[in-house]
Amino acid sequence: MNISANKKTIGSEEWCSFPALGLHAIRARVDSGAKTSSIQAFNIQNFHRDGVSWVSFEVHPIQKNRRTVVRCERAVIDKRVIKSSTGLTETRYVVSAPLKLGDELWEIELTLANRDSMGFRMLLGREAMNGRLIVDPAEVCLMGDITDEKISELYGKKKTTKNGLNIALLASNEELYSNQRILEAAEQRGHNIIFLNVMQCYMKLDATKPEAHYRGGKLLGNLDAVITRIKPSATFYGTALARQFESMGVYTTNTSTAISQSRDKLFSLQLMLKNGINIPTSGFANSPIDTKDLINMVGGAPLIVKLLTGSQGRGVVLAETQKAAESVINAFKSLRANLLVQKFIKEANGKDLRCFVINGKVVASIERSAAPGEFRANLHQGGTASVVKITMEEKMLAIKAAKVLGLQVAGVDIIRSKSGPLLLEVNSSPGLEGIESATGQDIAGMIIASIEKKLNWQI
Repeated sequence: MNISANKKTIGSEEWCSFPALGLHAIRARVDSGAKTSSIQAFNIQNFHRDGVSWVSFEVHPIQKNRRTVVRCERAVIDKRVIKSSTGLTETRYVVSAPLKLGDELWEIELTLANRDSMGFRMLLGREAMNGRLIVDPAEVCLMGDITDEKISELYGKKKTTKNGLNIALLASNEELYSNQRILEAAEQRGHNIIFLNVMQCYMKLDATKPEAHYRGGKLLGNLDAVITRIKPSATFYGTALARQFESMGVYTTNTSTAISQSRDKLFSLQLMLKNGINIPTSGFANSPIDTKDLINMVGGAPLIVKLLTGSQGRGVVLAETQKAAESVINAFKSLRANLLVQKFIKEANGKDLRCFVINGKVVASIERSAAPGEFRANLHQGGTASVVKITMEEKMLAIKAAKVLGLQVAGVDIIRSKSGPLLLEVNSSPGLEGIESATGQDIAGMIIASIEKKLNWQI
């Protein structure tokens, strides 16, 4: 007897639909290694209807497109702890909905997960396929392909609002996840937004009529706000441009002064201490002759050696012995590099907190864990992130740190120690991918909403 006679063969990718959810077409990655199917979801809100737990959520059904949004509601059938392929463990809502694949329609379970950073908006797991489907991994879309034109027809063309704010995103790489999210969030809220490459802007210095221009001679004279996301290597020119926009009366999310203060790690730590914010015991010196005393200042090895100009975890070294510490410090100093030495907080176990602050409020927090073999939590180097509930003391520390530097948008990094929370550093251009993926929150939308509030803009 051929047990597969009544089963249909599908490829490694297939177009699915969920008529009851209003999802006319969503491309799924077929993964028999995954038990449960999952679908991309954000702005997830739990509520009760007739005594039953329900959940509302929004879906971006089209790959590489966050402008098309479908809002869905479904009864909750379960909450499960799921470990993703990236090692992230999180509790997800589980809902049930009829899946249409080809001519077949049957009920399947779906976990709700933020898959914006992944290639596919849906993952089809083996529970949904059992007894019905066989997978041929060498093929794709055996149940039928759908053209871009058909997708546009199914979801309709997005209507744009022309009466929104005129916003510019001042950054270096338009393709970065964070920048794409901000551009899309502004459009979704009805604003006109443009991307400005820092190095393709130039300015006219004039006491009565200062101007900013963009490549091709375009005059940037009709802006309501500029979102300043200046990368470290572009700090000097980027802050000069921010000052120019400020002189033109344009609101900047992070001012030139705030960005400059945050980028000077030594100065920013001195400001924190002056304002009563605790940091790991740190030392700074210019002469290699003082290396041993510098090490003793922070309690000896092990200790952290940190370049003042480093970013995203680069230029940070753990020296585990006195000899190693002396070697690293003297090597950096021979290159005339400015550096800090900092007490190593062993009890943190390679974990730290990232608190995202917008206009004096912590809107999201995650705990970052170091990759195996690493001493520092860094998502750019294989670290993982999970949602965490922070204490009131940690929340107030994050808010105060951003306020001390004058930052309206900031990523504040905190480490937990035996003596309480300690500030590591404050980032004036924090990334969105890690924290949005872990929390499922629309941080980009919150940034745009904060601009609306500052400018008293209403629909």
